[in-house]
Amino acid sequence: MVARFYGYARVSTQDQNLEIQLDALRKAGVHAAFIFQEKASGTSRSGRPELDKALTFLAPGDVLVVTKLDRLGRSMIDLCTIVEEIKRANAHLKVLDQNVDTTTVAGYAFFGMMAVFAEFEHGIRAERQREGIKRAKSNGTYKGRPKTVDENKIKQLAASGMKPAEIARELACHRSSVFRALSRTV
Repeated sequence: MVARFYGYARVSTQDQNLEIQLDALRKAGVHAAFIFQEKASGTSRSGRPELDKALTFLAPGDVLVVTKLDRLGRSMIDLCTIVEEIKRANAHLKVLDQNVDTTTVAGYAFFGMMAVFAEFEHGIRAERQREGIKRAKSNGTYKGRPKTVDENKIKQLAASGMKPAEIARELACHRSSVFRALSRTV
């Protein structure tokens, strides 16, 4: 039985481009028809149907190829869960940019170290972001995320007798946004 190479490419947002990853996967020998791609956050294992599909296609001896480890996941638990699924299929993982190849014992050990460092790097980045927000708040320059719903309009509609669920439908927002806006008026 001939082993196949499957590719997985992911970016976090809709406005990001997958082309660099797709080119690298094709150069690594992955046929374009066997590349699974999606635009979804990597902070969680859930909500990534293309990754799920890629994992179900794996057969013994196959290899899942990604450009970087963080394309699969950002937490140690998610990465280990994914690699465990790959192992259960008797398949392997190859990470191009970090030279990880779980077809060898040394490559599998290197994967473990890289997963720890990937989670560490994510934690450091999040910590810096929190510090930056804290500093900006203390300087008075941080205003938070811009409001997406007009609170005055919510109050007007509520005053006219509309219920929160009706207001949410009318303004195409979540009911919790309506309740939050209405609670600030009390």
